[in-house]
Amino acid sequence: FLAQGRYEIIRNYVPKVGSLGLDVLYRTSTVQVNLDFSSEVDMIKKFRASLALQPIATALFANSPFTEGKPNGYLSMRSQVWTDYDNNRTGMLPFVFDDSFGFEQYVDYALDVPMYFVYRKKKYIDCSGLSFRDFMSGKLSPIPGELATLNDWENHLATIYPEVRLKRYLEMRGADGGPWRSLCGLPAFWVGILYDEVSLQSVLDITADWTPEERQMLRNKAPKSGLKTPFRDGLLRHVAEEVVKLAKDGLERRGFKESGFLNEVAEVVRTGKLSQVY
Repeated sequence: FLAQGRYEIIRNYVPKVGSLGLDVLYRTSTVQVNLDFSSEVDMIKKFRASLALQPIATALFANSPFTEGKPNGYLSMRSQVWTDYDNNRTGMLPFVFDDSFGFEQYVDYALDVPMYFVYRKKKYIDCSGLSFRDFMSGKLSPIPGELATLNDWENHLATIYPEVRLKRYLEMRGADGGPWRSLCGLPAFWVGILYDEVSLQSVLDITADWTPEERQMLRNKAPKSGLKTPFRDGLLRHVAEEVVKLAKDGLERRGFKESGFLNEVAEVVRTGKLSQVY
């Protein structure tokens, strides 16, 4: 996997922009959920809801408290290492909550994320740190005159790693990899919220007045304190309890008998203990 040409380029570049990039490449495991949207308006609603809730997913599915066999002081070290990978291509994307946000604004953001590589003639060409905007104008120094293609753009989008990533779908990136007994709980959690209009709107209402600073605070603290993270007049656990209930309600309204997949997640909220590691 990491022997591929593209990863050699990434491996050489990431230590220049963050201290934990190699940990991301070699020492982490995640499970991601990809969900569709039906329109730009639908994308915006789902993007905002899932970004706001991503620290809750991190807390619910935390499963990396050990490094080299010893406690590392975190519930999700995987989530923590992403905070010092490369700030140009990670994070909570506060602009998603701007009134002007849409596909065009995400494209503008992605265009300004430094490149990793270009794939030509079955070879990966090192373009790390260069501008995709320059590429579109034929001004990339390693391949002068070469113009970007749609495939180049798709490759570039795959090298951006925010907590929720927009492609032709939305990718939830906040959870650790975990055991089989809780694996299906992750898509159940997100489907119950994002694929049910009532639950989705309820989440948007709950998170509507969360400030950018609060969202970032939850992102920063959830890897270490998880559901015990203080938030406003209570704990993140109290918000998680409400959100898991909304996810269950959403699944039940779908009518496919899926809500049982949330039992493990509900137990984590009820006990405050992470079933993956305790």
